[in-house]
Amino acid sequence: MLYRVRLIVNGQQVRLEVPVETTLAELLRDHLGLLGTKIGCGKGECGACTVLLDGEAIYSCLVLSCSVDGRTVTTIEGLGGREALDPVQQSFLEAGAVQCGYCTSGMIMSAKAFLDSEPDPSVEAIRAALSGNLCRCTGYATVIEAVALAAERIRTLRSTESADG
Repeated sequence: MLYRVRLIVNGQQVRLEVPVETTLAELLRDHLGLLGTKIGCGKGECGACTVLLDGEAIYSCLVLSCSVDGRTVTTIEGLGGREALDPVQQSFLEAGAVQCGYCTSGMIMSAKAFLDSEPDPSVEAIRAALSGNLCRCTGYATVIEAVALAAERIRTLRSTESADG
């Protein structure tokens, strides 16, 4: 049985028909070609499939696409562009928090959602925010460093914008 779903993905209105059992991760990868969202465990345990749903970090492998009808999804492809990376993406590159890259998009999306609500986090808060994202390559030190660097950048951007505004 097919289900008609309409949603906004990375700022673009999307309408398609998918089997009812299609997860959001499958919709993004298989139907929209957005391969930055990885399917690791398929059980919500690794975080590789993390995307933002209405600004909140979720495991897209656990969400049926029919349940996101009318909602807004942001994937790693929707954060920054070649000309201007999102501060979280830029910080991950500069801190060397990218190893094999499989977990990176999920880590960045979790960090983005976290920093949108917590602009001045402690190291412990960063660890807690990323606890649902597994990485077998980095040892997490560079990831935590990247999120702290991104937080600093975002605070600077916000203070500059408020001073200019």
